[in-house]
Amino acid sequence: MSRALPKYNKRRVVMIGGASAVVLSAAVIAGSALAGETHGNGAQNATTKAAPAGTVNCPAVAPSLPAIPASAKAEVDRNLTLLNTQIAEANKRLVDTVGQGGPNFVQNAILGPLKDKRVATINRIATAIGRTAAKPTGLDSLAPCTLNGVAGAGGAATGAAAPSATATAQAGGAAGDTGAATAAGTITCPDVASQLPAVPASAKAEVDRNLALLNTQIAEANTRLANTVGQGGPNFVQNAILGPLKDKRTSTIDRIAISIGRTAAKPTGLDTLAACTLTK
Repeated sequence: MSRALPKYNKRRVVMIGGASAVVLSAAVIAGSALAGETHGNGAQNATTKAAPAGTVNCPAVAPSLPAIPASAKAEVDRNLTLLNTQIAEANKRLVDTVGQGGPNFVQNAILGPLKDKRVATINRIATAIGRTAAKPTGLDSLAPCTLNGVAGAGGAATGAAAPSATATAQAGGAAGDTGAATAAGTITCPDVASQLPAVPASAKAEVDRNLALLNTQIAEANTRLANTVGQGGPNFVQNAILGPLKDKRTSTIDRIAISIGRTAAKPTGLDTLAACTLTK
């Protein structure tokens, strides 16, 4: 009896050891599977992970400015700071939206709106300088920005697959509620001409030119609306079409007010007419 016990105990140890080996093997297999999902082949990950966001790269405006009159310095500095803020906001949005939208999402929803904001801000800088010195020209060529650090056509992050219109609608309710319209709809903007005071003869040509530009901007936005049906996420229309249109209209309306203000009382409150809406 005393001799059997060691053998029995030895068998138990072997069995426990075997069980441990089985558990260990299972753990190794499971670990390998998990490792395969995390660090697996690039082909698989390319379809499930978006590429790094990259960074927005914009031309510097300050070095291209002429001598700034003392009376304009505070306004110019404020708008130069705003240009930096706009770039920082675009870079943050770039990170927050990695993997969203279609092949042109970054261009339409980030770089395009950023350009429009920069056009308006740069125009304010030129206008501020032009009040007491020669107004600089050609600065609008500094408005467009590019995307660094991302390979892919149209400024889109590699591997950022475009969601279908159906998937977008399921994620956020009815497609019309999310902005990814199944039917393009039309853009409606407040009328500016009817809100203007008497336009001095010296300003009429410039005012008429900018009023015509407002109509052109609406037509372009409607074309873009029709051409991008089903693209982007829940806020695509607002971010990529209505937002940029508002920025363009703000800049154009501001030029109208300035041109009137050169020889008459400058109209105020016209910026409330810049925002447009989408009508189904």
